[in-house]
Amino acid sequence: MEDILILFYENREFIFLILVSIFLGIEIISNVPAVLHTPLMSGANAIHGVVVIGSIIIMLQADPTNYYALILGFLAVILGTLNVVGGFVVTDRMLEMFKKKAR
Repeated sequence: MEDILILFYENREFIFLILVSIFLGIEIISNVPAVLHTPLMSGANAIHGVVVIGSIIIMLQADPTNYYALILGFLAVILGTLNVVGGFVVTDRMLEMFKKKAR
């Protein structure tokens, strides 16, 4: 438990930045018109592709005994992959709406 408190104390600026980013992202996304959701999702796919690759690189360079870095890297890979796959599913469904129907 003491290790977690030390980790929190040493990284409190980064934790604060992440929390502010989460609230800012929620506020921005909630105000986007429905017409722009598909281009926004395409941009998020590109960004999360970079997140997935970066987190894999970080995990490969982390010390095997540094469990915090490995757990955070693993979570970043899983959540980034889920976002990329979800973005492709949403984009595919949106593009399906514009296809001409067979007679």
